Amino acid sequence: MIDGVVIKKLVTHRDNRGFFREIIRSTDDFFSEGFAQWSHSQMYTGVIKAWHWHKVQTDYWYICNGVLWVGLCDMRENSKTYKQTMDFLMGDNQESQIVAIPPGVAHGCKSLQGPVNLLYVTSRIYDPKDELRIPYNDPSINFDWLKDYEIK
Repeated sequence: MIDGVVIKKLVTHRDNRGFFREIIRSTDDFFSEGFAQWSHSQMYTGVIKAWHWHKVQTDYWYICNGVLWVGLCDMRENSKTYKQTMDFLMGDNQESQIVAIPPGVAHGCKSLQGPVNLLYVTSRIYDPKDELRIPYNDPSINFDWLKDYEIK
């Protein structure tokens, strides 16, 4: 686990009408950075969006439908998990969860089963000066977006 990344398991209440799932409460410990912007990204199967990270912004990701392969890499030189990576699946038939991605952690994703609808809240309003980009295949990050990933 990368230092500062938080995954909150979500509770789903199902009945014969469908389900209800609470995503974020303002009182959640991991939501201390607060709310500035809510966005929606749709990605078709096979789309890779990687890598970028923020200097000050925290992202909170939730997948409505589809299956997304999420990759994270700690870019903070003074972190105990510097350059460590982690990955996991979010979305259909996966454990219901939301992930908080702190500043300094590069994040990317690949849509394995789309379309994927990613809803995300950010702690700051979009500022292009706060976003740093790295190519998806950058050799300094030990991560292969082109490998096959089996959906379980």
